[in-house]
Amino acid sequence: MGEFSEIIFGKLVYSCAFEKYRGDEEFIPEHFLGFQLSGETHAFHAQGNTVITENTIVVVRKNQLIRTIKYPDKSGKYQFVSISLDQETLRQYAIENKIVADAPYQGNQKLFFESDDYLRSYFLSLAPYINKTKEATPRLAALKIREAVELLLQSRPDFKNLLFDFSEPYKIDLEEFMNQNYMFNVPVESFAKLTGRSLSTFKRDFNRTFGISPKRWLLERRLDEAHYLIRHKQKRPAEFYLDLGFENLSHFYFTFKQKFGLTSSEI
Repeated sequence: MGEFSEIIFGKLVYSCAFEKYRGDEEFIPEHFLGFQLSGETHAFHAQGNTVITENTIVVVRKNQLIRTIKYPDKSGKYQFVSISLDQETLRQYAIENKIVADAPYQGNQKLFFESDDYLRSYFLSLAPYINKTKEATPRLAALKIREAVELLLQSRPDFKNLLFDFSEPYKIDLEEFMNQNYMFNVPVESFAKLTGRSLSTFKRDFNRTFGISPKRWLLERRLDEAHYLIRHKQKRPAEFYLDLGFENLSHFYFTFKQKFGLTSSEI
């Protein structure tokens, strides 16, 4: 049995699996707060790999790409619950509480891990909604989201400059970003947003930087990396094709032969 995810109320999502499950590449558009109820989540991102262990609280920053593998615990169950801290809710919270970000957040730019009894108790208090023994009204759901923000700020006051920074993403170095994130199989639109550009500006800047279209460059970059892994690391395509952003082996074999004139086994 694979993974299933269920929206319990509003922004609260419960994920469960009973065997190792590889998640799709995800573009994270909003900050979210999560709790690993059981099992482990192995997260792969531009900064490296992170293992989220059982009973861990995690804050994931918006506007990034993540790929996950989910591992059940010894009893055979994986459970993760997350609650999105969307910009609209955070804006309203900031207005009501007169909060203003006064400096760029200086902490870790990707993933944050905290061990906090109040936050852990908060997630455990959501069990009746997950188990369907209690139903949340829209008003109660809104209050639970605000409670999460309140507890998070109580635990880490410096997160004020993370959560309430509503400035638009600025243009970042395109070449550096693409070489760090080419392996994520997401739409070009996601790459554009993550680099602080509109789709049309992204395509124009991309062609100016690389001399070819984004889709063509992504394919070429992935194939070059595949060639390296096969020739110098003795890897088989089945071991890495998903990690390089290929959707299936058939597509990989076809494009590989087309580019190099040889099959992967002939290399």
